[in-house]
Amino acid sequence: MRKRRQRDDDHTDRWVVSYADFITLLFAFFTVMYAISHVDTGKLERFAGSMRSAFRATGSGELNTNIIEGIRPIPYEDMQLEKDIRSTLENFVTIPGVTVSRDKRGVRISLGDSVLFDSGTAEIREEAKPLLQSVASVLKRTENAVVIEGHSDNVPVRGGKNASNWELSTARATSVLMALLADHTINPARFSAAGYGEYRPVVSNVTPEGRAKNRRVDIIFVSAKHGTP
Repeated sequence: MRKRRQRDDDHTDRWVVSYADFITLLFAFFTVMYAISHVDTGKLERFAGSMRSAFRATGSGELNTNIIEGIRPIPYEDMQLEKDIRSTLENFVTIPGVTVSRDKRGVRISLGDSVLFDSGTAEIREEAKPLLQSVASVLKRTENAVVIEGHSDNVPVRGGKNASNWELSTARATSVLMALLADHTINPARFSAAGYGEYRPVVSNVTPEGRAKNRRVDIIFVSAKHGTP
């Protein structure tokens, strides 16, 4: 009986080893989660390699390798670009009609028509030029392809130089393009411009507020993973 109790006592602390392994894995997981939100893909791979080497030394490398390689980093470049744009345009994003967002295409600066133009025209207002100069300063720091899209509401155009909403939206996109390229230091090959008239509304055209949101020019910094537009 004495020998049996002694053998049982020899095993009572084994749970501590398993518990320590679990805590180590948990720490590694949250360390990796933190790291991938702050580094680019290259740095993540180097970090993962270091973690694999470290855990192989403990004899549990196979499990930890699977954990690290199973994590897919989010589009870090787009996140940083959005942050840069918001910081650069911090004096303008409070203006109604100026918004910055990010989707699967990339990072989008949306500018309401009243921010840029007088009603029914495609000539950029003098007051809008500091805003576009700030956008140009971001362009100089990036290499992304850029798409400039003009949009309108569904109210027919009456008078002016443009006979239709399609022509007006295209002319406005082109005006913004030429304003951004005015200092001749940005590569024009990065750009394309298009007008969609009333056919890509973001909200219903039933109300005046909705129509105002649909009259806009979008400047899209195409995500690096998509390449050229």
